[in-house]
Amino acid sequence: MGEFFANVSRYPKYLIAIILGVFNSFLQPLIRRSSNPITAVALVGALISGLITLALVLRAMVLPSSLA
Repeated sequence: MGEFFANVSRYPKYLIAIILGVFNSFLQPLIRRSSNPITAVALVGALISGLITLALVLRAMVLPSSLA
C-alpha cells in the first residue's frame, strides 16, 4: 500500500484531475436539478443536514471516552 501512495505522490496533477472529476460527476446532476425551486431547497437542506451529521460524528469520534 505504501508503494501506491508513493506512486500517487509523484503524479499530483493526475490526483487533482481525478478528485475534480469525481466532484464534477457528483455535482453536475445536482446543478441540473436545482432549476426547480422546491428541488433546490431540498438539495440545500440535504447538504446542511449532511454537514451537521458529519460534524457531530467527527466530534463524537474525537472526544475522549471519559467525557462521552
